[in-house]
This record gives sequence, structure tokens and C-alpha cells, in this order.
Amino acid sequence: MRVNRMQPRLSKITQLTLALGALVVAGCAKDIDARGNQPPPDVIARLAPGEQTRQDVQSLLGTPATTAIFDNETWYYISSQTTQYAFYATEELERTVYAISFDQRGILKEVRKLDANNGREIQVAGRETETKGREYSMIEQLIGNLGRFNAGKEKKGPQ
Repeated sequence: MRVNRMQPRLSKITQLTLALGALVVAGCAKDIDARGNQPPPDVIARLAPGEQTRQDVQSLLGTPATTAIFDNETWYYISSQTTQYAFYATEELERTVYAISFDQRGILKEVRKLDANNGREIQVAGRETETKGREYSMIEQLIGNLGRFNAGKEKKGPQ
């Protein structure tokens, strides 16, 4: 009777190949990340304009992500869902912004829900601030440092 010793080996190779294939496929899966502070709808529904103060809103919603630039009368709670596939750029799936406005006395005035459609695309200025001197290539930097290293000799000061 002849025993086939190749059968178990092929089985192990096949299992290893399947396991590696599963890891590769899992590594390329889309990642979906939630970012920011998205207050639950039932908590937003508890906000009562004209009745609550800044402290009341902060105790319900927590600290805002940011406030208005020129005054402290509008708080923004910003959240988004993003996805990224492997090494490609991150893509925003959904964005929600709650703009909570207060009057001068600190009383809740208005609650607005904004989404990605309410936003604007802005162009970032491509200008650079010039620096003095010149830029050196990597080779110039390496060669320029030759001989600058102290070989263990102590330098004597003025005598």
C-alpha cells in the first residue's frame, strides 16, 4: 500500500494561501470613521430658544468644536463621517454642523442644522513666505558638513 505524502502538504499550502488572501482583502476594505461631536437628535430637541443659557446648552451638548471668529455668540458642533479605501485620499460621506446662537445676555436665541450643502469650497492661497539665504540640495548639505565634526579634540579658548 502506497501513502500519498503530498496531500497534507497541498492542503496546508492551500490554507496558507487562503489566509493570506483574506488578509489582503481585509486590508483593502473601506474604513468609515466618525469624527467630531454629533449630539443625538433627542438632546437637540430639548433645546429651548429664549429659555436656556450658555451653561444649560453646554451641560446638554458638551463643549463646542469652535465658536464664531469675531464674537462668542455662536457655537458650532461639527461632526462628519469619512471613508478611506487603502491608500487613496479620504472622502467625506456626510457632514453635520449645529450652529447654536446666543443673544448678548447669553440666552439661547437660535439652533440651526447645517450640512455639506450649506458649506462653501475655499481656495487656499498657494503663496509662500520667502526666506533669506539659499536652499541646498541633500548632496550639498552632506558635503558641507564634512569636516565640521569634532573628532574628540577639545578646543582651547582664547589665552
